[in-house]
Amino acid sequence: MADIGTDLQRAVSFLTQGDLVAIPTETVYGLAANAYDEAAVVKIFEAKNRPAFDPLIVHTHAVSQVSGIVREVPDAAYKLAERFWPGPLTLILPKAEHVPLLVTSGHDSVGVRIPNHSLTLDLLRQLPFPVAAPSANPFGYVSPTTAHHVQDQLGDRIPYVLDGGACEVGVESTILRLNGDEVEVLRLGGLALEDLQEVVQISKVQVKTSSSNPAAPGMLSSHYSPRKKVLLGNISENLQKTDPSRTGVISLQQIYSEVPREQQIQLSASGDLSEAARGLFSALRTLDAQPIDLILAEPMPEQGLGRAINDRLQRASFQS
Repeated sequence: MADIGTDLQRAVSFLTQGDLVAIPTETVYGLAANAYDEAAVVKIFEAKNRPAFDPLIVHTHAVSQVSGIVREVPDAAYKLAERFWPGPLTLILPKAEHVPLLVTSGHDSVGVRIPNHSLTLDLLRQLPFPVAAPSANPFGYVSPTTAHHVQDQLGDRIPYVLDGGACEVGVESTILRLNGDEVEVLRLGGLALEDLQEVVQISKVQVKTSSSNPAAPGMLSSHYSPRKKVLLGNISENLQKTDPSRTGVISLQQIYSEVPREQQIQLSASGDLSEAARGLFSALRTLDAQPIDLILAEPMPEQGLGRAINDRLQRASFQS
């Protein structure tokens, strides 16, 4: 099994030698490799059983480093970086020639971000290269928000997990594609649309699903899925069609008397959508381990991080 620890030098050593290291971020844990080393990047796809048509995000530690990863940085990118980096924001920009097409799945653009986690920022400062890092889980399954989530699923495939504690945001980054000063949302995530619109004008919110060659990570129709079937909708109505004793529930605030309490997860008693986002993937994992047949989930309010939670729940329930 993978070792878990906080030894930055071990992590630096593994990454420099072309190995994989799971790293903490504020969103979810990532599976990192040298972004410029194709042989190392191949190991990401192998460890995750990830299709090569699903692009990766490149992580670095400073805005000054981004110009080495992309061909151009438009003014809108600098405005967004000043406000939201380090943070849960990925920008899709034209890639530099030396960024392998394997990282971008053949696209001429690359996703870049600066994660808001002190341990990983320290790690990135000690590396002479940026890292490519999708979520550290088998492809399509629920993203990990603790080091032990990573070990449970990938511990036999990677040498080291850098333990930075539980992730503070709990859902993946928001992804924006920039074409000059035109800004398009490709994936809802850890930043609310309302916050982004204070800085730039959003021209389009394109969060449609895809079955192949997505423009950004996390855009596939079926994603973030537990092994148990997930049904998204009105929980009270759906409980009438199932056996409550064999059913799990994910709700924002409500508790259902007909379902055993240990099979229910209340994401936020106060209705705080940020708290709900932090607990979403852990809730899916917890119920997936329960002796139940079905997970019922309710849509969140379509505001703030509620939009990102709904996006993840919809993908978790797609053909599950």
